[in-house]
Amino acid sequence: MAVALAACAKRVPLESSARLTVIQNNGELPAPERADLTVADRPSLIGPLDTIEVDVFNVAELSREIQVDASGRISMPLIGTIDARGKTADELARAVEAALRGRYVRNPEVTINIKNSVSQVVTIDGQVVEPGLYPVTNQMTLLRAVASAKGMTEFARQEDVVILRTVNGRKMAGLYNIAAIRGGAYDDPPIYANDVIVVGDSPQRRLFRDFVSVAPLLAAPLIAILQ
Repeated sequence: MAVALAACAKRVPLESSARLTVIQNNGELPAPERADLTVADRPSLIGPLDTIEVDVFNVAELSREIQVDASGRISMPLIGTIDARGKTADELARAVEAALRGRYVRNPEVTINIKNSVSQVVTIDGQVVEPGLYPVTNQMTLLRAVASAKGMTEFARQEDVVILRTVNGRKMAGLYNIAAIRGGAYDDPPIYANDVIVVGDSPQRRLFRDFVSVAPLLAAPLIAILQ
């Protein structure tokens, strides 16, 4: 008990900073507003092997569930194959309408929903309990992605979390500190489809350190372009 009391006595009280506002004498976390419960929309893109639902209004024989093939195309009666890869559900619906209009269906109205997506995933590797592929949602962030993998293992290095991402054909990497994010030092970064998250010691992390030599991250993420 004496040791515990001594530790508490040495604890520095939390103070406001440029990135953190401390509300004094308030023991209750305020409830969120309605706007706080929604996030900015990220387009869900259709990819190979996704399953979509096509509904052509008043044309039951054309309404069906379709799996996108490995090359990113779908096949429908009357119009043949259409490239679906990289399109949103609305963009593909407009493409199907254009293919039907005039020749087969007068003023077609097409609705498409993504029923099951296997292409919009993030890879979580390294020192997590359950590495693997996980679906990406509009609210996916680094902390939520790690939690999806059942958290970090006992020996994971919280200051060595790398996000690998391709932007405009260039491979990029971000080095993050989970402990710093939890402490409010900087924002929890959003995660997008095809990102690769590597937690702790791994060949990918050592490769990243070969490109960028830095001390363990404390107050801000490090972003680099991998040539």
